[in-house]
Amino acid sequence: MIVVMKIGSPEAEINRINEELSNWGLTPEKIIGKHKVVIGLVGETVDLQPEQIQEVSPWIEQVLRVEQPYKRASRQYRQGEATNVLISTPNGQVAIGENQPLVIVAGPCSVENEQMIVETALRVKAAGAHFLRGGAYKPRTSPYAFQGHGESALELLAAARKVSGLGIITEVMDAVDLDKIVEVADVVQVGARNMQNFSLLKKVGAQPKPVLLKRGMAATIEDWLMAAEYVLAAGNPNVILCERGIRTFDREFTRNTLDLSVVPVLRKLTHLPIMIDPSHGTGWSEFVPSMAMAAIAAGTDSLMIEVHPNPKKALSDGPQSLTPERFDKLMQELSVIGKAVGRWPQSAVALV
Repeated sequence: MIVVMKIGSPEAEINRINEELSNWGLTPEKIIGKHKVVIGLVGETVDLQPEQIQEVSPWIEQVLRVEQPYKRASRQYRQGEATNVLISTPNGQVAIGENQPLVIVAGPCSVENEQMIVETALRVKAAGAHFLRGGAYKPRTSPYAFQGHGESALELLAAARKVSGLGIITEVMDAVDLDKIVEVADVVQVGARNMQNFSLLKKVGAQPKPVLLKRGMAATIEDWLMAAEYVLAAGNPNVILCERGIRTFDREFTRNTLDLSVVPVLRKLTHLPIMIDPSHGTGWSEFVPSMAMAAIAAGTDSLMIEVHPNPKKALSDGPQSLTPERFDKLMQELSVIGKAVGRWPQSAVALV
């Protein structure tokens, strides 16, 4: 349930209401909007009637039930207002959200060596990227495929962060590695294969860094939002949803099917920011530019694009990676669409 307070409600009265509702066995969460304060109620509310809560204070404007099973992720929970996730980077805070300039994430699938990751970081930064992506720990379908360099790769990401000033996004596969990753990463990524690893989601939700949650390969939108709910329920309000393609019956021509319809659907259902990954979504570098431009036109808040200095020699996901030269050109192409929809950043970093 959500309790909508009247405009100008005294802070002391809001605190009194929170205390009283806590005595009822509920967990009140204060949400400050542009014009009003909303109190989200978490707990057993099935037997409660809105009228009972309404009687607690004359400053309560209305009490509403949140019908969706994903309570905190629901757009209704925030009274229709979008969440802007603020991320600290060496160059300042970057905001990802519905009303913010487009944020670009770029880099290789895996961190291979220091020269490669630093070179890539500097190239994508010069082209206008805000974050460097790179896997230290890599979940692979085959146990014989390159699994990433692990902790040593985190040190290389830290070096690239220092040299380039870019924020770092990297994936966590095991809660055992979470503390090490949080020391380096500005955003912790939960990959598609771990989207429903609920114990991991709880651990990730209990740490303070923003979380990038990729959609599972066979996950429905509700599955995905319920996974986000695990992170939110654990105390972390900064979740970014990343569509990276789903498995369908046709895998001959693309690696996955990039579901761009999630952009308007998520915009209706949730207040959380949206990212699109056209690299995993298509699996082939030649298709990435078209899908990236389409994603901007659809209204995405961010793009994640794989870039490698020599894709043919990449240890993972080479066929879907752009060269730095092609990424430079793509950024110019994206700027046309981005400016047309009023989402293109005025500078290399969307400072707030």
